[in-house]
Amino acid sequence: MGAAGHNGYHNEAKVSAPGIVVGRSGGSFGQVHFCETDFWPHNTAMFVTDFKGNDPYFVFYLLKLLNFDSLNSGSAQPSLNRNYLYPVKAMVPCPADQVNVVSIIRKIDQKIALNNKINAELEAMAKLIYDYWFVQFDFPDENDNPYKSSGGKMVWCDQLKREIPEGWQASSVLKVSDIVGGGTPKKQVDEYWNGDVLFFTPTDAPDQCYCHKTEDAITDLGLKKSSAKLLPPNTTILTARGSVGKAVLCGSEMAMNQSCYALVPKDSEAFVHCFFLAKNLVEHLRVKATGSVFNSIISSDIESTKLAIPKSELVQKYSKLANPMFQKIECLSRENIELAKLRDWLLPMLMNGQVTVGDRVLFSDKNEARALHEPAIGIDADL
Repeated sequence: MGAAGHNGYHNEAKVSAPGIVVGRSGGSFGQVHFCETDFWPHNTAMFVTDFKGNDPYFVFYLLKLLNFDSLNSGSAQPSLNRNYLYPVKAMVPCPADQVNVVSIIRKIDQKIALNNKINAELEAMAKLIYDYWFVQFDFPDENDNPYKSSGGKMVWCDQLKREIPEGWQASSVLKVSDIVGGGTPKKQVDEYWNGDVLFFTPTDAPDQCYCHKTEDAITDLGLKKSSAKLLPPNTTILTARGSVGKAVLCGSEMAMNQSCYALVPKDSEAFVHCFFLAKNLVEHLRVKATGSVFNSIISSDIESTKLAIPKSELVQKYSKLANPMFQKIECLSRENIELAKLRDWLLPMLMNGQVTVGDRVLFSDKNEARALHEPAIGIDADL
């Protein structure tokens, strides 16, 4: 367990679970992660295992609420010193009431985690079918048998230096999509920023396939006055610099900066095929870069890399299978955003006693809690 959470495995554990890991320095400064299994803490993080009789999850959420920026002891880069953390005061209810607080927040986090797991499984299923059909060439033939394994005719392709199914062709992704570049409005013009148009940069790339929110947003005027283009939903964005080679689907209309390329499918129904084709393209570029640093993608790379492009009828057949999976992924991704908003709204109020669980008051002195905060409101523990 490192500053950014789980980052690998070791052959032995140094710390018994449960434990909390806090990022000590760098880009993961102040990140808080809970570990339910025995672990080895990396020296980029600090960790907690003695909870002083408090509920471990309550301590986890309490630490997540702390403003670590105010505790930064670094100069060149952020750094967290335990001696800065120890004097911080916190209002803490008794352990029994801590469990009530945690019961609400954990249910929301567990639902978010479940949605993420469902999304990962759905994407893996769609990818498995894609690989089976378009990489191994065992798509269903006219008798619903696997094409290549059942003796389907394969022809040699000089451009790809291998056999491909008869009727397929070697071409770039431009055969099935249009490539669009990005741009950035002038930073010094206030009228171009803080608008309603989501503005994607490589740092906005999520762990899962859909992007629904970005750190920055631009105005319609900023879009008009820059080379950025408004991309439709289900466009595949490829990060070309920074975090190179990530493929992301637009969850809604958005623009992007010049460190990305967008692949807009010519057939809007074929967006899942285009998404996985883009990932296939990145793997080809990685192999091509073997022996050198794969630190950027340029438009000529995309245009010149030849891939096996199937017949449109097969892509349409695949889309009928895969699109509902990705529509479910998109729906659950949006749900997670709303759940996270609810959690982040409730968490501070539950932690400081502004909100009660059922009829229970979270502090021993009810009058003290009400005097310190806004009037408490009740909330059903079965939320």
